[in-house]
Amino acid sequence: MPRKHRAALTRTELDGWRVFIETTEDLRTALAGRFQSDSGISAGDYRVLLELSEASGRRLRSSHLAEAIGWERSRLSHHLGRMEQRGLIRREAASGDHRGAEAVLTEEGRDALRRSSVPHFHAIRELFIDALTPTQLAAARDVAETLRDHLAGLKEPGE
Repeated sequence: MPRKHRAALTRTELDGWRVFIETTEDLRTALAGRFQSDSGISAGDYRVLLELSEASGRRLRSSHLAEAIGWERSRLSHHLGRMEQRGLIRREAASGDHRGAEAVLTEEGRDALRRSSVPHFHAIRELFIDALTPTQLAAARDVAETLRDHLAGLKEPGE
């Protein structure tokens, strides 16, 4: 899809972008730090554990897991190795197709997910929900959904 040439950003547009991106980064950093200190697992661990907990049989092919959480396969592979060493997941040959591997949630991983969820939800409430009115929260969701849909529409077919 050819990209349209756009005019330079106005000061208002640039200021809006900067406050948006800087604040979302600050929020992600605060949540990640709180998450690590409250639960002993990283935000990345939580994303992997949550995806696996919601998957059929608590297992996913590594390629599907990488796509679901938006990570490069090599990054995920390294991360899964660290999680496997800590007993949170195990890797097995894909059932019926031994060319690929599946990540499987262990009981230890389920326990870590369960222990981390309550403090994580408290941090979300404190750092995000409580800062907004119900109207602002609805507007934030609307903005996020609009951006997600816009980005999905920009992807080339087959990506």
